[in-house]
Order: sequence, then structure tokens, then C-alpha cells
Amino acid sequence: MTDVSENAIPENAIPENAVAEHAPGPIAERPTGRFARALDSDLAWRFRRSPLTVVAALVTVSMILAALLAPWIAPHNPHDPASLNLMNGFTPPMTANAFTGAEFLLGTDDQGRDVFSAILYGLRISLFVGFAAVGLAMLIGVTLGLIAGYVGGWPDTVIMRVADVQLTFPAILIAMLIFGVAKGFTPPELRNEMAIWVLILSIGLSDWVQFARTVRAAAMVEAKKDYVAAARLVGRSKAAIMLRHVAPNAMGPVLVIATISLALAIIAEATLSFLGVGAPPTQPSLGTLIRIGQRFLFSGEWWILLFPSLTLLVLALAVNLLGDWLRDALNPKLR
Repeated sequence: MTDVSENAIPENAIPENAVAEHAPGPIAERPTGRFARALDSDLAWRFRRSPLTVVAALVTVSMILAALLAPWIAPHNPHDPASLNLMNGFTPPMTANAFTGAEFLLGTDDQGRDVFSAILYGLRISLFVGFAAVGLAMLIGVTLGLIAGYVGGWPDTVIMRVADVQLTFPAILIAMLIFGVAKGFTPPELRNEMAIWVLILSIGLSDWVQFARTVRAAAMVEAKKDYVAAARLVGRSKAAIMLRHVAPNAMGPVLVIATISLALAIIAEATLSFLGVGAPPTQPSLGTLIRIGQRFLFSGEWWILLFPSLTLLVLALAVNLLGDWLRDALNPKLR
């Protein structure tokens, strides 16, 4: 029998340069920082590959920054009656006033209020109402959805039947009803001061259903998984399991709904204010400015209506585009 060692290749028969050529190269290092990992994620790559989404994000961020910096950007304070001059009323955009000689970028309204400044402050109120109303709707909807999906039984039946009844009515009508009831319980001397908070309450209570239904469906799926059963075996309470385990796994769809609901909440606020049951004239939002401007549309002062309407349109469109992209980006079937 031939010895295997006689046919073995001697060690010096393999050139050293051949080993070096076939040796694996250095592995590219992955980003270690949290921010660097976020920039290197699949979601960030999809965002950079969508120019329309990038533009929508830039528009949204620009409007949010303009609203936050309104006291420093706005040439005038539209909420200060002492700074208004009725002689500046109905001044067209980029035109000197015939009496005072003052020029305004986007013109003035019937009270001599700078339209550009009013839009910045109105944008501030509209965004505040939108974010606060969505936050309230998310808090109520996620809580009720977790209870309905994880606990089940009669709580699930009661919550879902209430949600079904509310879905049969338009959200704007429910918001108007809640606004009227809440305003009726508010003392007359505090109605103007509490109008914004009543508006937030009415929009939030009219928009919780979609959060609850989505979270309920996700909670019912997560409740059947092994990690939830393991958490029960180690003695974790139902509240702890819902908050620490089930809720984080249901937040992906919730973020998508929240982004789209933000645009709807801003439009709902503008609708209520346009109908005269929203923000007071002393604190005009975009809807209030549109309501004021539509009275002068056919008398020739078109700018009072045009610029607030365009601002609302661009803001709602940009936020909706972000929501649509986020929905597609987080959908595993489209990856």
C-alpha cells in the first residue's frame, strides 16, 4: 500500500505569492455609531433614491422650522393689535401703500395685517393643533387597540363596536359635535383661550379609530407568538407584556398612520376654522386666514385668500407624500 505522505505536496511547493493572492481581502467595516448605522440602513437608502420624497421632506421641515422661528422671521406680530395700522389695509403684494408708503412681501388684509407674518403664525397654530391632535389620537387608539387585541373578550367587543359606530359618521361631523359640546362646558370668558385645546380634543377624539383597529390586528398576531408565551411563563403581567413586548412590534404601521393622519388633522383644523368653529380670529390659523380671505376674493383682494390656501395645500401634499413613501418603505412585500 502506498503511503499517503509520499504523494503529499511538499510545503515549499506552494509559492508564497499564490497564498497572498488567494487570501481574502479586508472586510469592509460596518458603521458603529447609531447615527451612522441609520444613514447606512435600507430605509435611508430608499429615501435617497426617491427625489420626490426628498423634496417633500425638505418642504415639510422648512415649514416646521418657519413655524418654530416665526417670532424671529416674521416682520410683524399679527397677534399684537398695537402693531397694526388700518391705513395699510388691502396693500397688494410687493407694492407700496398709497398712504404710508410701506411695502409688504405678500400684501396685507383688511386690518392692515401683514399676510406673510400672519401665515407664519397661522402655520404655527395649524402644526401645533395637528401634532397634538395626532398625539392624542395615537395615545387613545394604541391603548384601546392593545387592550382589545391582547385581552380580548368583552373589552374587545365594546371597543370595536364603539369604533364601528364612529366609522359610520364622517370624522369632521364628529369633530364638530365634540367641539360644540366641549365649548358648551367651557366658561364664556375662557372660550377664546381654550378654543385651541378644545379643537385638539375634538380632532383627536374623532381620529383614534384607525389607530385602534391597526394595533388590535397587530396585537392579536403578536399574542400568539412564542416570546409572549415565554413572558407569561416567567410571570410577567399583562400590562407589562403589552407595553414592553407587543406594543413595540406594532409601532411600524402606527407611524405610517400617524404621518398620514397629520395631514388630515391639519386639513380638519382648517375646515373647522373655515366654518367658524375652530381657532378664534385673535389667534388665526391657516383655516381662519382662508375664511377671512374668501370674503374679499371677488372684490379684487385675491392675495388674502391665495397665499394661505397655497401654504395649506403645499403642507398637506408634502406630508401626504411622506406618509405614502413611509407606507411603501415599511411594507415587506415591496422590498
